[in-house]
Amino acid sequence: MKTRAKYSGVEEDSGAQGNYFPARMPLDMKQRSASGIFLTFLRLGCTSFGGPVAHLGYYREELVRRRQWLDEALFAEIVAFCQMIPGPGSSQTGFTIGLVLAGWRGALAAWTGFTLPSAVLMLGFALGQSVLRGPVSERVIHGLQLVAVAVVAQAVLGMRRVLAPDRTRGLIAVAAAAMVVLIRWSGSQVAAIAVGGLVGWIVLHDQARPDNVGFSVAVPRRAGLTALCLFGALLVMPLGVFGDIYRTGALVFGGGHVVLPLLESVTVAKGLVDERTFLAGYGAAQAIPGPMFSFAAYLGAVLKGPPNGITGGLLALVALFLPGLLLVTGLLPFWAVLRNRKGLRRALAGVNASVVGILGAALYRPVWTGSVHSVQDFMVVLAAFLALSAAKLPPWSVVFTVAILSLVFR
Repeated sequence: MKTRAKYSGVEEDSGAQGNYFPARMPLDMKQRSASGIFLTFLRLGCTSFGGPVAHLGYYREELVRRRQWLDEALFAEIVAFCQMIPGPGSSQTGFTIGLVLAGWRGALAAWTGFTLPSAVLMLGFALGQSVLRGPVSERVIHGLQLVAVAVVAQAVLGMRRVLAPDRTRGLIAVAAAAMVVLIRWSGSQVAAIAVGGLVGWIVLHDQARPDNVGFSVAVPRRAGLTALCLFGALLVMPLGVFGDIYRTGALVFGGGHVVLPLLESVTVAKGLVDERTFLAGYGAAQAIPGPMFSFAAYLGAVLKGPPNGITGGLLALVALFLPGLLLVTGLLPFWAVLRNRKGLRRALAGVNASVVGILGAALYRPVWTGSVHSVQDFMVVLAAFLALSAAKLPPWSVVFTVAILSLVFR
């Protein structure tokens, strides 16, 4: 079966191999091996510190400037597409690039290579916690909890500037935070996202301006519809905590830090992971390269009931990533039409504003209330925040510094 690829309004056959290429071949745009893509993204997964925005910078340097596998225009279009849908933006971008370069094998190779290093490190940290007990371990874990406070505070401020810069979206963010803090219900985050989308659709008329992006990769419509049906079916299937984690992955807008309050509501709030262990893992996740979503591997491994350990970690990892990858596959055939829907753009602007409020609520509870218990704790948080925001130090260096100081001082 032949597939067709569209780029800049031009269509041409891509052959019988099921690969997806733009008609205008950018630079060195030719068939790539899945193994080559895997090794390239494995290196990126080992070296890409700094969160999803920084990951995109590493992608551009390696794939556009150094290897010339993509041109600037195609790379920008892929990034724009992945930023408009829920899920881990940098991982979805890598998955789509792999799809463009080598079809489905390339997509899986890119995702696996980029995710593997961080997943292994988070699993190792989870399994090591059960071995390392005593006052030394307690101090290190508390230090990681304090780093998490600073990191989330920085994320809230940064996302507010981008996603809620005006009064209307600021009010949406405040309302979402109030809903989550005042309504002690596991579904309050979902309700806040839904309300934000509805309000945005009604009032945010200035968000409806189309941009110049025209990205379209010809995934067959049948494959897209199949992916969307699977995405919807898994949303309603009773899969226990892993079903909850899957639904969390389907609701994450605005960056990896937003996964924190959603995962907390389906693990800590239900007694499956204690708050202290949860925050320690989140703090440790700041010190490693690769996607923040690999935090799921840690959570699955430290669950109080089976399946946990390595099996639980791998199941949770797949559960959190899967909805975002299914959405990429499902929406690609329809993206050229969807991107110009003014109502959709307004609703997404409202959703993004509510996401800022949800993360702000998480900064208060459980991040602050579960970590800061003394003046000394507050001073550590303040120093870490200034190191991140004023000195612009990378998160991993702050994490290591606080962990070492925690060994020296009580």
